[in-house]
Amino acid sequence: QVQLAESGGGLVQAGGSLRLSCAASGRTFSIYSMGWFRQAPGKEREFVGAIRRSDGGTDYAESVKGRFTISRDNAKNTVYLQMNSLKPEDTAVYYCAADARGSVRSWGQGTQVTVSA
Repeated sequence: QVQLAESGGGLVQAGGSLRLSCAASGRTFSIYSMGWFRQAPGKEREFVGAIRRSDGGTDYAESVKGRFTISRDNAKNTVYLQMNSLKPEDTAVYYCAADARGSVRSWGQGTQVTVSA
């Protein structure tokens, strides 16, 4: 089992930046990908981006390409989501997720990001 703990959410003005962190614990050796999802009020949870543990390859939703960057520190079992040029429509609860061999996807508890106009 993998446990995830997010941090770094908050309130920021449009155009500002925030960095989210997600620390994994437990069976971290089995993780092959980690990523971020978000869910705005009244909407479905949506994919934001992901990073492969092995080679650092990344994938992003079109809505965040060029503004958000995912990075990893394998030694710390931590991934980061750097969010720049934030927009009010980025307001959501952001969830960290981890895919591990032999396990279903693990989720963090979520962290609120609010972008004011």
